[in-house]
Amino acid sequence: MKAMILAAGLGTRMRPLTLKTPKPLLKVADRALIEYHIERLVRAGIKEIVINHAWLGSQIEEYLGDGSKYGVSIYYSAESEPLETAGGIRKALSLLAAGGEKQFLLVNGDVFTNYPFETLLSESDDSHIVLVPNPQHNPNGDFGLQQGRANSEDEIGYTFSGISRLSIEMFEGIALDEKAPLAPLLREQMAEGKVSGELFEGFWADIGTPERLDEINRLVLGNQINGL
Repeated sequence: MKAMILAAGLGTRMRPLTLKTPKPLLKVADRALIEYHIERLVRAGIKEIVINHAWLGSQIEEYLGDGSKYGVSIYYSAESEPLETAGGIRKALSLLAAGGEKQFLLVNGDVFTNYPFETLLSESDDSHIVLVPNPQHNPNGDFGLQQGRANSEDEIGYTFSGISRLSIEMFEGIALDEKAPLAPLLREQMAEGKVSGELFEGFWADIGTPERLDEINRLVLGNQINGL
């Protein structure tokens, strides 16, 4: 199974840090954010990673190269402007499906977590999303969870972590280079009973502001996050 790291955001909330540096290359403990994902995906057994990019994307390609220094093959999907999550996946679909793959692991480049990626590598007929307890900036959550099935109807909701295992087929109906969000597609799949889910209560953070980046840096330097 391949993995895709979403790295095409403009990083507007992180300015001025992202005016000259793409968000995935911002540093935590002298390592780029995206390197933490790559290294943990490799440890989980991933051999091929697709990375989409837009804002200052050439810097990402130059920094990471072909992935050989991490023990993985990295392929890039360049977007002239961000296509949102589902649109970006659609543009990269030929890379993700090469070799006859039916599913792929997806992780947002701007989250920081010790989630064990290897638990997503067993294919099933369902897509699978990882939910987390609601942070302060998303108090109402995104999706519900009942007996291992994700839904969009529960009053008690959890936040989508940006980590999932998704089917290639989900994205085939999107036009190439069309801007499209992921949430509506997930809701359609949930209505058909095709999305399983889990609640992860380990470490997870959305690095959406310079202040959150500083906090993650403090925690990592203090060895307060296990499993990195």
